Amino acid sequence: MRITTIAFFFLLSSSITCFSQTSDFFAGKWEITVFNSPKGDVTFLTELIRKDGKLTGELVEKADPANSSRKILRVEESHEKLVVYFESSQGGETILDLAKVDQDNLKGTVHDFEATAKRLK
Repeated sequence: MRITTIAFFFLLSSSITCFSQTSDFFAGKWEITVFNSPKGDVTFLTELIRKDGKLTGELVEKADPANSSRKILRVEESHEKLVVYFESSQGGETILDLAKVDQDNLKGTVHDFEATAKRLK
C-alpha cells in the first residue's frame, strides 16, 4: 500500500511538472523563404531569441550571408501568429506575416509574395 501511494504521488508530481512548462514556440532557428520576389526565391536564416520578454534577431540572406543582414525592428506574436518587422534592402520597414501550420512550419506573406518558414533543428 505504501509503495502504491508513493508511486501515485510521484506520477502526479511528474504530470503536473510536464503540464506547467510553457514552450517558447517561435524562439529558435528558422529558414524563411519568400517565393517569386523581384529577386526570385529568397531564403533567409534567422535565430529568434527572446530578450527582455520580446523576440529579436536578424534576417540573413542564405545566398550572401556576409553582405545581407537585415535587422529585425520588432516582433508581434500571438499563440498562432507571428508578425516580423524588418529593414528592407531598399530602406524602410517590411512586414513578414506568418501563421502556424504545424510544430515546425509557418506560412504567410511578405507584401504580396508567399512566404514559408521551416524550423531548423
